[in-house]
Amino acid sequence: MAWIYLTIAGLLEVGWAIGMKYSMGLTRFWPSVFTIIALVASFVFLSIAVRTIPIGTGYAIWTGIGAAGTAMLGIILFHEPASLARLACLALIVAAIIGLKLTAH
Repeated sequence: MAWIYLTIAGLLEVGWAIGMKYSMGLTRFWPSVFTIIALVASFVFLSIAVRTIPIGTGYAIWTGIGAAGTAMLGIILFHEPASLARLACLALIVAAIIGLKLTAH
């Protein structure tokens, strides 16, 4: 169950990161509310997950999901560059997430 909580925490991190863009620096009310709720929920799920998952592994996976997911949505939603080098780096982040999961005890 901890891995599910960690995945939810990572997805919520993507949500609050993207929410920051839509909130315009927390100046728009509803996007700001969503961003703050997602941020708090992300931390709550992360804290539950690391009760059993090692903190180094949990934190690295949480930030990896957040970084890769946010970068991918940046490409899709905000038309950020999708160069081959950038996509290769995102693939490396995903590979690192998988590797950390597979080597966790």
